Amino acid sequence: MQEKYFSNYKRLGLNIAYYRKERNLSQMKLAEKINISRTHMSRIETADCAVSLDVIFDICTILEIEPKKLFDFRE
Repeated sequence: MQEKYFSNYKRLGLNIAYYRKERNLSQMKLAEKINISRTHMSRIETADCAVSLDVIFDICTILEIEPKKLFDFRE
């Protein structure tokens, strides 16, 4: 991940965590459903790693949201 995009990844991670919690899913449950480790899920939510669009689309499918919701960055 390029440093100049860190704040965007951070906001993306916060949005993922928000919608995950809204659906009463733990990081472990969401990770299991999209076939990644809980550690990877945590790293995505904390902007500790970049995330592929494939994983974003999988997350959106499980959370039953449109991808644009994850990219609606609030200031």
